[in-house]
Amino acid sequence: MGKEEVKIKILDTIGNMEIISKKLNLNEDIKSFTERNLYYWDGEPKVFPPIDNSNTSKPIVAELFSGLGGTSIGFEMAGFETILGVDIHKPSIQTFRAAHPKAISILGDITKMVKIEGDNSKSLIVKEIKQRIGERQLDVLIAGIPCQGFSLSNSKRHHLDARNYLFLYFVEIAKILNPKVIMIENVSGLRSMSGGKFESDIIEALKLIGYKTHAKILNAADYRVPEKRKRIVFLGTKSEDLIKFPEPLLTEDKYYTVKDALSDLPSLNVGEIKSQYSSAPQTLFQSLMRRTEDVLKNHQAPSHPSEVVEKIKNTSPGKPMYPKYKQRIRLSWQQPSPTQVSGGIRPQFQFGHPEDSRGLTIRERCRIQSIPDRVEVFGGLVQGRVQTGNAVPPLLAKAIAEEIIKVL
Repeated sequence: MGKEEVKIKILDTIGNMEIISKKLNLNEDIKSFTERNLYYWDGEPKVFPPIDNSNTSKPIVAELFSGLGGTSIGFEMAGFETILGVDIHKPSIQTFRAAHPKAISILGDITKMVKIEGDNSKSLIVKEIKQRIGERQLDVLIAGIPCQGFSLSNSKRHHLDARNYLFLYFVEIAKILNPKVIMIENVSGLRSMSGGKFESDIIEALKLIGYKTHAKILNAADYRVPEKRKRIVFLGTKSEDLIKFPEPLLTEDKYYTVKDALSDLPSLNVGEIKSQYSSAPQTLFQSLMRRTEDVLKNHQAPSHPSEVVEKIKNTSPGKPMYPKYKQRIRLSWQQPSPTQVSGGIRPQFQFGHPEDSRGLTIRERCRIQSIPDRVEVFGGLVQGRVQTGNAVPPLLAKAIAEEIIKVL
């Protein structure tokens, strides 16, 4: 099958793109979305070279739609080296770059770097990866493709949301780079969208460029993340055998709790900041998050009006703080956290602290996502919520990466 035939079939498989395009202009609709947030970069892509340019003999991974790099952090825990991250969100790239010193970081809109109908062999992303790895073949290409269009928390979700089609740009890059393995992550709501059509479309599109792919919904809490967070994961390879999904490491009665995650972090009053730990690690999870860190980063309590402080104070742990917003609860020490969300551009907080009368710090949100304490999150409190809410929990990614590394 020729290149143009493959392209036509990929476009056909997402449901008659010609009809959809009459209602939807991918580039323009995505642009109109991104312009709502001033933290999204709308200029020409910017390339930031690695802080550490030394070569590596480890398996190598590149991450599109990287955010702060939660997936690649998990892959690094499993023995990979990250060589590239791409995202449109300025604070995310600042965080990614500091957390991945050996990686090239590209700040930019992927729709400006990749063409759905055109030659992508000289794309900026392809060029930078090939310059970094030379003749080596990329081991894994990963992406946490933006999920707002699929999310069940999005009251306006619709199959014509332009963000639902960003996976096509991933397909184009995979087609050129020919990685040994591909991984895509998204919210579990993708499976139910359009009667499961999007899931089958992604699998079919990857099949057309040579990848045998399957998908499964995984719960992060099964993999030692102190958060109930379900995500659909696609794994693809060009070998005959499908890559196995990791078996759960914990049963529900053994899930890590908020106390397992946060009890070594110092108590804070509203608006207060502390940069020293209050105790030694009290759990294995806390030891894993801290490693050798001795300076506490991003532990600043949000400021609240007195009535909000009273609202949190008068809410029992595990219960909603607001009758109309059942998802905004005061966390319980004895349970895993519910799914963290990004919060978009709004300054509101999602969860109340189990003991202090305040919202969570960014470090506490990182702990709930299993983001190690070495990772400093840039951009301030609201943009820190965006990054942590969007991140793939590294311990979930680590479990997946350990299955992938077996077949490389």
